[in-house]
Amino acid sequence: AYAFVAASLVYYATLRSPAFLATMLIGTALLLAVVHAMGDLVLPVSAVIFVVAWIFQFIGHKIEGKKPSFFEDIQYLWIGPLFVLSRLFLRLGLRW
Repeated sequence: AYAFVAASLVYYATLRSPAFLATMLIGTALLLAVVHAMGDLVLPVSAVIFVVAWIFQFIGHKIEGKKPSFFEDIQYLWIGPLFVLSRLFLRLGLRW
């Protein structure tokens, strides 16, 4: 998991968007702190979140009428969070 997180941050750094990189660094640090704070509960809590999130993702894709893009290319797993972040930046009127 840490290797995937590190690879993600390296990928975000290559995009040359300081705003995206800084936001993803802060978000990653906060989430890793939460994971660390869960202690022995990290596995069951993470498993529940994982299953529920995948269910909602497939419901969303069913409503949208499109299959998830990451089935075609693993890179889309790294792009997905940036897509959500770009939408947030647009709502907040921030340039990236």
